[in-house]
Amino acid sequence: MAQLWGGRFTGKTDELVYEFNASVSFDKRFFGQDIEGSIAHAVMLEKQGILTKKEKDDIVKGLTGIREDVEKGLLQITGEYEDIHSFVEASLIERIGEAGKKLHTGRSRNDQVALDMRLYTRQEVLCVDGLIKELLQTLLQIMTENTETYMPGFTHLQKAQPVTLAHHVGAYFEMFKRDRLRLKDIYGRMNYCPLGAGALAGTTYPLDRNYTASMLGFEGPTLNSMDSVSDRDYVIEFLSALSTIMMHLSRFCEEIIIWNSNEYRFVEIDDSYATGSSIMPQKKNPDIAELIRGKTGRVYGALMSILTTMKGIPLAYNKDMQEDKELTFDAIDTVKGSLALFDGMMKTIKFNRSMMEKSAVKGFTNATDAADYLVGKGVPFRDAHGIIGRLVLYCIDKECSIDDLSIEELKSISPAFEEDIYEKISLKTCVEKRLTLGAPGAAAMREVIRIEKEYLDNN
Repeated sequence: MAQLWGGRFTGKTDELVYEFNASVSFDKRFFGQDIEGSIAHAVMLEKQGILTKKEKDDIVKGLTGIREDVEKGLLQITGEYEDIHSFVEASLIERIGEAGKKLHTGRSRNDQVALDMRLYTRQEVLCVDGLIKELLQTLLQIMTENTETYMPGFTHLQKAQPVTLAHHVGAYFEMFKRDRLRLKDIYGRMNYCPLGAGALAGTTYPLDRNYTASMLGFEGPTLNSMDSVSDRDYVIEFLSALSTIMMHLSRFCEEIIIWNSNEYRFVEIDDSYATGSSIMPQKKNPDIAELIRGKTGRVYGALMSILTTMKGIPLAYNKDMQEDKELTFDAIDTVKGSLALFDGMMKTIKFNRSMMEKSAVKGFTNATDAADYLVGKGVPFRDAHGIIGRLVLYCIDKECSIDDLSIEELKSISPAFEEDIYEKISLKTCVEKRLTLGAPGAAAMREVIRIEKEYLDNN
């Protein structure tokens, strides 16, 4: 078909060049945003006396009809159009005639695509935020039910000190809560309307940019027309936030994968979120967790792609910026799918509480508390540290835990041990005496859970 910009050209565009240049195969995702922005532009043009009321009414009716027909499958967006903007405008002209040609008055494809991308990204920021909130509600439920589910806490993947499942999951709650804060910041910074910036230098038509911005739910219009059409900071920020979300999901998935192993057996993944082996009938593989972990690199790649694309582009618009879409769309789809699947997995997962507690006991996670016990008996900490180290070696040799030793065995290593050592180093005592806000003690955790519930109720 003839291009909307073809007046300057006498020769035909090479077919390979046309296909390489065209974007309709992926920017058709903007269909709804392009219609929305075009309707707002037409209404503003009529308000400013640039269109008659009839012309505006015909345009709005035509655009609404196109939207309805596409949604019903009666009108197809095909590859004969260069981009979604060409499809919408050509379809409008075909339907309402000359009035359709006036829609583009005071508008360039540069500010049009900038608007569409901003409207789309804004919508997806809210969608991702909603998925994270749903996941946070799932995590909070797990926390509420497991304030006394004892398990080992780790550093360097070595058992360190006893914590609770509520405390461990609460760490991820904080990560995802920060992700929501980042999304909120991005939304606030990007929520300004570029429509009216023209190709790069505005327009001579008396547009009311404040009115258009208001109709489209923006805080106001952008303040520099060159920046308006060449700004992709919000895409970069969103991809950065999506990368951080995937990093958090990946870390959690790595732990689920470890906990699911035969060596740990902390969790049982529901059959609906696991697969088997084609040759080994005993296998139950944590494929969803592994795929989310693997897809993290895919989202990182999208971020690095747009950063690399933008790093050498002079003002204002350049065709390179068309590359902001495909990988961004893919990253958004990947994150949304990962969040939904991870939430479903966590809603159905079963925790082996007895195995978690047994692992904490056998892992000498109460060793620090045993050293603190000796300090309470007047032993200098450095000496206490050495005594407990020898005690652990003794237990390793006997293949038992500190709790399993008799008082005579304990006294043979240090006479400072008394019968109260057993109560002082029990998992319950080790956890419960840690009562500072943010610690794993049940009272401290219940206060945190109250704070987090209030946060979800209000955000």
